[in-house]
Amino acid sequence: MTTPDTVVHAPHIPLTDYYQTEQDRQAYLRRIFDDTAADYDRIESMLAFGTGPGYRRDALVRAGLKTGMKMLDVGVGTGLVAAQACRLTGDPALVTGLDPSPGMMAASKLPQTMVLIEGRAESLPFPDNHFDFLSMGYALRHISDLSVAFAEFERVLKPGGRLCILEITRPKSGFGRWLLKSYMRGVIPLLTRFVSRQKDTATIWRYFWDSIEACVPPERVLATLSATGLTEVKRHLVAGIFSEYQAIKAGKPD
Repeated sequence: MTTPDTVVHAPHIPLTDYYQTEQDRQAYLRRIFDDTAADYDRIESMLAFGTGPGYRRDALVRAGLKTGMKMLDVGVGTGLVAAQACRLTGDPALVTGLDPSPGMMAASKLPQTMVLIEGRAESLPFPDNHFDFLSMGYALRHISDLSVAFAEFERVLKPGGRLCILEITRPKSGFGRWLLKSYMRGVIPLLTRFVSRQKDTATIWRYFWDSIEACVPPERVLATLSATGLTEVKRHLVAGIFSEYQAIKAGKPD
């Protein structure tokens, strides 16, 4: 029997409408993200009614990102979180983005001085105690092992370094779940027929909802973060669906 204190090894069970096993997940996600990268920013802006940049900036500020911090954005994608980080840190060269999809990173419009690296959350190619701040925007549902990834986040953060994970969470009410599901799995895929260039764009947005619906609850995410040794672990909730998981690595900053 699982409890809120149970350490989580995967964010959700395999979604067999899209791939058959956990081993198939990485290949499926890389293909679909690569194939739909050209449409991603356009559809995301439509989904969020253009409010995304301001929200991401405010979330990073709430989590403690400040000028001069050296930052890693895991699951950088097309750079929607990283773009705000470049402005807040004051120097794009301080921001590194990592993603398993080269197609998504190629579609980004980030400053040339920002570093982009192909890689996965579960095996970060960086030394210990390297970053002042680590973010991950809406990619928690796509990693294969939360326990391993969160341990990696803790490892590469400097003592006193800060963590900010943004994710969409299922609404608590039945009506709220129905409304969000209808929007993400019905309305958005329908609209993509008129504005998308890639045939799989509708599929990825349906997959997004299915992964949100299947994802472990916030209490389990918080428990898994705490199990890595991170401190001051908490969740800030906006509009009933936007979860901001925040934490600090133990120890005093240099």
